Amino acid sequence: MRENRPSLPSGPRPDPPRVAWRKQMRERVLQEARALAAEGGWDRVRVGDLALRADVSRPSIYKEFGDRAGIGQALVLRETEEFLRGLAAVLDERRDDLAAALRAGVAHALVEAGTNPFIGAVLTAARGGTDALLPFLTSRPEPVFTSASELLAQWLGEVAPTVAADRRVEAADLAVRLTISHMLLRSPLTADAPERVSRAACAVLGLPPGP
Repeated sequence: MRENRPSLPSGPRPDPPRVAWRKQMRERVLQEARALAAEGGWDRVRVGDLALRADVSRPSIYKEFGDRAGIGQALVLRETEEFLRGLAAVLDERRDDLAAALRAGVAHALVEAGTNPFIGAVLTAARGGTDALLPFLTSRPEPVFTSASELLAQWLGEVAPTVAADRRVEAADLAVRLTISHMLLRSPLTADAPERVSRAACAVLGLPPGP
């Protein structure tokens, strides 16, 4: 008679203790880096302060991130992923109205710039020409600009497949550039930015700008 053995639990296996500790340590460091950057700007973030606040050793931080710039890049990538998830959700809610979706996407980005303390600290410091974290947002490998442009171009490919691919890429690039310019250099016209950016992108796409 075959012995009935208990079935093994399904799902992914838990990480080994060393791997789990490393993930937890990395997350704590990035959380504290985000908080410190939001409080005083990236220029004032020091590895020693991070080690103290995250309760880890400085050598452990250097081993994980390489250097302070590595922490900055990891932090921006983490924030970028969260921002893009929100943007994708906003766009997908209005897939049946391209112009309205673009307006909502631009409005979402501007709201994040005004309410997210980390993004706000980076932009405020950048306007004063002092913050060293801004290059990670615009020109370093896998920046927010490139990731947002690629996401928007892919979305346009799904909702406007009859438009030429080069036009979709151009429209996505234009929309992201204009939105970032309004985030960095606010003006009396910023309130109308969602409508203006959507209208410009639709013109490039050769589509009506909506009502």
